[in-house]
Parts: sequence; structure tokens; C-alpha cells
Amino acid sequence: MTDTMTTSSAPRTAVLDDAHIGDIRGALGTVKLDDNGERQGLTAKLKTLLAIVGPGLIVMVGDNDAGAFATYGQAGQNYGTHLLWTLLLLVPVLYVNQEMVLRLGAVTGVGHARLILERFGKFWGAFSVIDLFFLNALTLVTEFIGIALAAGYLGLPKVAAVLLAAMIIIASAFTGSFRRFERVAMILCVASLLLVPIYFLVHPATGQMARDFVVPSLPGSAGELSTIMLLIIGIVGTTVAPWQLFFQQSYVIDKRITPRYMRYEQVDLWIGIVIVVIGGAAMMGFTAAAFAGAHGFGHFTDAAGIATGLEAKVGRLAGVLFAIALLDASIIGAFAVSLSTAYAIGDVLGMKHSLHRGLGGAKGFYAVYAGLVAAAAAIVLIPGSPLGLLTEGVQTLAGVLLPSASVFLLLLCNDKQVLGPWVNRLRTNAFTAAVVGVLVALSVILTAAVLFPGISAGTILQIMAGCGAAGVLAAGYALLKRRTDAPEPIDRTGRDSWRMPPLETLTKPVMSTTRKIGMSALRTYLLSAMVLVVIKIVQVWLGH
Repeated sequence: MTDTMTTSSAPRTAVLDDAHIGDIRGALGTVKLDDNGERQGLTAKLKTLLAIVGPGLIVMVGDNDAGAFATYGQAGQNYGTHLLWTLLLLVPVLYVNQEMVLRLGAVTGVGHARLILERFGKFWGAFSVIDLFFLNALTLVTEFIGIALAAGYLGLPKVAAVLLAAMIIIASAFTGSFRRFERVAMILCVASLLLVPIYFLVHPATGQMARDFVVPSLPGSAGELSTIMLLIIGIVGTTVAPWQLFFQQSYVIDKRITPRYMRYEQVDLWIGIVIVVIGGAAMMGFTAAAFAGAHGFGHFTDAAGIATGLEAKVGRLAGVLFAIALLDASIIGAFAVSLSTAYAIGDVLGMKHSLHRGLGGAKGFYAVYAGLVAAAAAIVLIPGSPLGLLTEGVQTLAGVLLPSASVFLLLLCNDKQVLGPWVNRLRTNAFTAAVVGVLVALSVILTAAVLFPGISAGTILQIMAGCGAAGVLAAGYALLKRRTDAPEPIDRTGRDSWRMPPLETLTKPVMSTTRKIGMSALRTYLLSAMVLVVIKIVQVWLGH
């Protein structure tokens, strides 16, 4: 039984699970459903923020998972702090993308996958869920690889550590209490700050880090450009992952956050972004300092190798703290990735899907969650599993699929029936369109590099130039079309109380010929690229 509350006088909304309506019961406070008073004074606002905080913080800290540890560690060990500037450039990308999905969640009450299914048809709905399911399943494997590496460095039995972590991850969600789950997740978020004392133990050159954070540069020779570009794409892929969109939107809904608390949730998101950037920068900085001048510089192996390098540089304490941070990051990453999949499948199939429900009230939802975790743990424990290849394959597929997630997000946030007075403003559309263009270019480069490992720097620059020219033409066409159509201004009054009506009452959007051509091209590219990448990964596996 849930604490759901409804009133006959309230307008019908599209919320699919009645457990998603009621009091906000966060880890750090409660906001009653009928609490409509204005927050006067700093204390009242702070109490509300503490109750709301969670979705943005968890999704961002979960982003610094096992894959991020490997990617940031590789950047620091192989190239020092020269790629720190990528984190600064990703800050606005992170905020704009995640702000759009939290807006979709709070306003619609419907998960990302279900909105794609209803607004773009069964093919894209199925495509989004199926590709999310398999990509997330593989990502979960990388989280358990991180757990196994951390356990190995700490001298713990690998099998026992993986099984215990799996049980903790499953048990934390099976309590039937959203608040209990969020409290566990928040403890893990605080533990992620262990990266900060490691930074001070190692003492990287602060001046050099500050310079590299704001001044872009590409280290190495021209012959290394292709390798560096792939690493930059890896940083983008691990920082702006497709699962984040599905997780944040559904988690905002499950926490029962409405448009009234949008500003508090935006603050929550900024807190998460600051923590994830601090964590990423700290990893690059202390890894660069630990390996500078050592024989391991330029020869990255895995996250356990970073712990060993830290121990050699400043002592055992730094290595142990890093291993514990890796273990923590892997567990919170597994939390978020598993939940995003279970939410999406429950949303599309119409299953009860809420952490407010006990096991008996949402059997399918919990079965998907537990099944994913158990399968990932089992794969890691299989002797001879190609763990390194799986990690590389996950990052590659995530990079390939990034553009489609951003395209659907942009289209949904311009759907007036879905967001009403909350639709995107022009500047948000312009920025997001530019981001999509960059992601498409990076995805094409990544696909080409996987298929043709010997790709030259000149070819990469040609691909970038071609994508840039296509982007300029597309922007020109969009600007000309906007001037011709002269859209009416959006009335944004009363938006704090506006919610999307039930999905069955919305009229299906009519797609223009240009959009149909664009969507078809995107569909063809994604399917082709995914098949080619999978074939290449299998070939590499068989070759070993």
C-alpha cells in the first residue's frame, strides 16, 4: 500500500503509476502533497531543498562510475592534465541535457521510453528500450569489473566481493521504501568525495591544472591524434551517457517532484555537476602526478594499476582510498544503471514500477532489476570472460548511440502537447542542436576508428570538416524556416501548476518531410553502425 493521495477536483494527468503521486519522502526530508505554501526565509527554503535533493546528485555521481575511473585515469596517466579542459566544456552539456529530462519528468509524470513510444511510434519506442537494455546490461558488467579490481587490490576474495556487492545492490532496492533506498544512495554519494583527500596526498601542480582546465590543448604528436580523439570521445561517452536521461526522468517521477519544485531540482542538479567535475578533475590530476616520470607513464592498464601507481608515489593509504572510491563508484553506478532499465521497461510495458512499492506490488519491476544485477555479476565471475574487451565495447556502443538519445530529447522538449508552457526556449534549442551536431561527428569518428584502426589524423579532420559543413547548412535551413514560419510566442503563465494531460488525449504529432528524412537517416546510420561495431568486437574476441 502506498501513501498515494488524489482528489476528484484535480485535473487528470498522464502519471502512469499511482505510487508516483503523494508526499515527497526524500532521504533528508519530507514535503507533504498538500503543502502549497510559499517558502519564506532561508531556513524554509533549505529544508525544502534537502527534501528535494537526490535525483540530480545521484545521476551525476553515478556518472563517475567504474568506466569513468578507467577513462579519466587513462587520460591522466597517458597525457597528464592536458585533457582537463574537456570537463569544463562538458559542464553546460551536462546541465542542459539533464535539465531537459528533469523538466520532462516533473511536467509529464511519464518516463522517457514511454514518451518516445507514444510520440514517435512503436519502432523508436522499441529501439530505445531494447538498445538501452543491452547497453545497460553491458555497462553493469563494467561496474562489476570495477568491483573485482578494487577487491583484488584490497586483498579481498574476488568471488565473495562480487557476490556481496550484488546482494547489497539488490537488497537496497527491495525494501519497498523510496526513502531507505535514497539514503543508501546518498551515503554512497558522500563516500565519492574520498577522491579529494587522495588529491591532497599526491599534491598535483595546481597552477598547471588550472591552466589546462581553461586552455584547450592536444598533447602528443600528429600521429597520436586519432588515439587522443578516441580518448576524448571516451570522456564524452562516460560523462554524457544515454542511461542518465532515462534514469533522471524516471527518478524525478518516482520521487513525486512536480513543476512547483523545479528550481530546487535545478540546484540539486548543479550540486551533482560540481561534484562530478571535482571528481573527474581530481582523478586526472592525481593520476598525472603519480605517474609523471615513472615507467608507467603512457602505459595505462586498468583502474587497479592506478591504485598501484598511487601507492608507489605516496604510500599505501592513497592506493587504499582509491580502491575504496572505485568500489563505491561501481556500486552507485550499478544502482543507477539497473534502475534506469527497470524503470524504462516498466514504463513501456505498463508494469507497476516504483520504489515506493514492495516486492509484491511490483514483481516485474524488481525482477528486471535483480535479473540484470545477477547476470552482470555472473558474467564477471566466469573464468576467461573478455572483461577488457567488454569494457571497450560498452564505451564504443555508448558513443555510437549518444546522438539518438539527444535528438529524441530535443524533439520531446519542443512538443507543446507534452510540455505546454515548459517547452524549450530558442537559446536552449540552439545550444542543444549544436551539441547534437558535435555528438554526431564524434560518433562517426568513433565508428570509423573502430572499423579502421589505422585511420589517419587527416581522415579524422576531414570527417570533422564534413560534419561541420553539414551542421552549418542545417543551422542555416533551420534559421530560414523559423523566419518563414514565424511561430507564435509561448504563453508561460501558470506553468508551476501545469501538468501534461493523459497520453490518450494527446493528438499524434505530424512529422514534416524534412524530419522524416532526418529520422530515417539517423535510423539507418544507428542500425548500420551498431551492427558493424558488434561484428568488429566479435572479430577481435575470436582473434584473441
